[in-house]
Amino acid sequence: MKCKSIRYGEKGGVEVIDVEVCDPRPGEVQLKALACGVCAWDVHVFKNGSDRAAPPGHEGIAEVTRIGAGVTQFKEGDWVTARGLGFTEFTNFPAGQLIPIPQIAQPEDWIVEPVSCIVTGIDHCAMKSGDRIAVLGCGFMGLMFVQALGHSLLDRLVAIDVDPKRMEMARAFGATDVHDARSCDVAELQRIACDTVIDCSGDQKGLDLASRIVRKGGRLNLFGWNHGVGNFPGDIWHMHGLTVVNSSPNSALRDTWLPAISLMKRKLIQLRPLVSHVVPLGDYAELLSKAANRTDGYLKGVVKLADSSVHPKPIPAPE
Repeated sequence: MKCKSIRYGEKGGVEVIDVEVCDPRPGEVQLKALACGVCAWDVHVFKNGSDRAAPPGHEGIAEVTRIGAGVTQFKEGDWVTARGLGFTEFTNFPAGQLIPIPQIAQPEDWIVEPVSCIVTGIDHCAMKSGDRIAVLGCGFMGLMFVQALGHSLLDRLVAIDVDPKRMEMARAFGATDVHDARSCDVAELQRIACDTVIDCSGDQKGLDLASRIVRKGGRLNLFGWNHGVGNFPGDIWHMHGLTVVNSSPNSALRDTWLPAISLMKRKLIQLRPLVSHVVPLGDYAELLSKAANRTDGYLKGVVKLADSSVHPKPIPAPE
């Protein structure tokens, strides 16, 4: 049968396309996509293109619609997630790679993949009771860090951003200290003596500030993706004896998906306050334009596949 998916342009932009889906093979199930989150990677490829075929999303959850031969652990109607589920309406997937999720709340509340990344980031903090941790960059991912760390036994939880609304959200999620990166007193932040600073900014200025406010002998946790070539403050890193760790998804110390689902079930991380836009697949290109330009209050976008309908005209990458 034919269904809809998306394709990124080699030089940027995106279009909705038709793809063919066959019957599930032995060991597979056929899935109907329910929702898929829009990742910073999707926005990057939309703006800049890619020298390789970019996957059609990877933050998806789906419903089992057909069972292949030999599959006994799932039944039709189950909700599942896995690394690699995306914006394609129907797809066949190995049953052994799927993780069940509870059928509570709305599909857009169960975008597990980015929460699994937060678990990896927290694992790399090597936290102890009474620690002081700063989160620099309170976008979607940074605010999830604040949500989770707000439930921990920290002495101080510092949130740093440039957007007043996001800073207000960080305080509501449990930050004890909130600072505007554009006007903050660096000396005051240094006096807090943060044991760990999680840099979610993916930005050179953010990296410079994060490096300056970690206490001597502390830990700089590089979570945000700084695209291209950047500079690191070698004198500070060396003279302050910083431990610098990379907490990108490929640095995971364990399988983080089940812990992520547990955090979501217990509402220690909640997506609903952070999802700013939910659209059908037909509006995906327009949503990416908003995400790329940070307009219309964009924080996190989710495509709800059940509402997809028409094929819009392709939208080119932004200038």
